[in-house]
Amino acid sequence: MAEFDPSLPSLRLLVAAPRGFCAGVDRAIQIVELALERYGAPVYVRHEIVHNRFVVDRLRDQGAVFVEELTDVPDDRPVVFSAHGVPKSVPAEARDRGLSYLDATCPLVSKVHRQAQRLIEEGRHILFIGHAGHPEVIGTFGQVPPGSMTLVETVEDVAELQVPEAANLSFLTQTTLSVDDTSAIVAAIKTRFPEIRAPRSEDICYATSNRQAAVKAIASECEKMLVIGSPKSSNSLRLAEVAERMDVPARLIERAKDIDWDWLGTPQTLGLTAGASAPEILVREVVEALRERFVVIEEQVDHTPERMVFKLPRELVA
Repeated sequence: MAEFDPSLPSLRLLVAAPRGFCAGVDRAIQIVELALERYGAPVYVRHEIVHNRFVVDRLRDQGAVFVEELTDVPDDRPVVFSAHGVPKSVPAEARDRGLSYLDATCPLVSKVHRQAQRLIEEGRHILFIGHAGHPEVIGTFGQVPPGSMTLVETVEDVAELQVPEAANLSFLTQTTLSVDDTSAIVAAIKTRFPEIRAPRSEDICYATSNRQAAVKAIASECEKMLVIGSPKSSNSLRLAEVAERMDVPARLIERAKDIDWDWLGTPQTLGLTAGASAPEILVREVVEALRERFVVIEEQVDHTPERMVFKLPRELVA
């Protein structure tokens, strides 16, 4: 910890809570760690287990090998599927090859997968609100037959939608979206398609909603906001957007070394949060970096306490 220096400028640091790891991310990382204990290294992981370089590098140091496709996995080694979920074709390929696999898909993503399958079985066409190319979107589209789901990214997309005539429509959403953006898109969809069926419950996950609400709770008091997270992380990007929309300049950083000190300047009050795949150790790292340049008065602002825990696969805890 940096020594106290009264000549440094004072900084009130509002640290948002909840922040950092959610239950789904925590479960996915535990699955890889337990698989390494059970089977020994190497354990293969299809795609990044979560979108965080620090986490991926730490697991790699323990013996995890990250690959893009199952063709890169040897026949005699286990493979873990990432928290974002995978198309049905991936576990099917693993079974065909006789691979031992563990599914680390977040249970809340799996819930969306099951909803999509049920809706298709009912003969409905799904409008899926999400970001093209995101692993969760690819995984969800891979649960249903081609052409049975249409991607919607923006309010403007709604007006251009071309869906099967007289289709029974329903909609679902990616779990890591902006709450405000999604509400606007849903409103536009319901205006154009009044009979559309909505999900029985909110698809945007509790962790995404809570972290955005926590940023909103502190943003009005902050001059600037730092968000710890990967540029690949949808929920982290959304946190920076939430602050910006409240006229609070925000920067997404992966580590303390990424802080742009010229941009930061000498604010009197700074907000700090972390995306759902960023560990608390990185928050502490940023706080210590700030202490080298400021007399930091740290305040934890707990908006919505979280107690969610997801069960681990039986084969790893038996």
